[in-house]
Amino acid sequence: MTLISPACRDALQLWLERLGGLEDASANTLTAYRSDVSAFLAFMTAHSGGPQGLGALARITTADMRAWMASERGSGTGARSLARKLSAVKTFYRWLAEREGFEPAAVLSARAPKFQRKLPRPLAPDAAKAVLETVELQSQTGWVAARDAAVVTLLYGCGLRISEALGLTGADAPLPPVLRILGKGRKERVVPVLPAARDAVDRYLSLCPHPQEAGAPLFRGVRGGALNPRQIQGVMARTRAQLGLPATATPHALRHSFATHLLEAGGDLRAIQELLGHASLSTTQAYTAVDTTHLMEVYMRAHPKA
Repeated sequence: MTLISPACRDALQLWLERLGGLEDASANTLTAYRSDVSAFLAFMTAHSGGPQGLGALARITTADMRAWMASERGSGTGARSLARKLSAVKTFYRWLAEREGFEPAAVLSARAPKFQRKLPRPLAPDAAKAVLETVELQSQTGWVAARDAAVVTLLYGCGLRISEALGLTGADAPLPPVLRILGKGRKERVVPVLPAARDAVDRYLSLCPHPQEAGAPLFRGVRGGALNPRQIQGVMARTRAQLGLPATATPHALRHSFATHLLEAGGDLRAIQELLGHASLSTTQAYTAVDTTHLMEVYMRAHPKA
């Protein structure tokens, strides 16, 4: 940040505060945006040969953008990471251009490098079932084992993110047939809760030694505090090692498995988008590629002329 002019630094800080306050961006998002945009501004300062005010930012050219992107690639930044950085810069510039009254065409017209999106790596249905049956065996403490099983069942049975499952409170218990989940960007969605998931949570609650209070976390750590996501990541690591599953069998893979298995069973893509809380259908459409890949593998194994 030392290479950035005070005016640019203040503008960046104001933008981040707006994202955090009005748009409720997460702390991780704000940290990433700060890093990406400040590095971009520092490059432009060095590229021009000295500190720049906001007026200089309005005069950035297509050649300047190409120089920045070439510098990033030359320093080892991959296509996916560069696309993320460019997205952050464009978001900042849209706000800055509207605030300062200039046309940000050179920045907004910059094209992100093409890259192959990584497809989700779901578990096979029998592997997902094996995880649900095995995760409880990873602890000799009865209530902890029941807790881990309840969390994992929610991830696979409801398609929750781990942060969403661990964000449930005592006020959510006993779980209703339908949960209202506040996901990324504070976007609310309605998620049906399978009887198996409700039963798993009820069993955990019946064994948990810590009192359940409306404002307290539903899932507790051993000492009674909020359960750390690393605990669930650890129990999944032990489970996959016991079952011989690949390293991609993570807690988040259970969410992918939820979506993929619904799609394979004939689920509607728009409905799955709503259940997952994806802002864009294009994000959910990645699962159609997974399903197609699976179908082709079956075809190549089974077709007599394959």
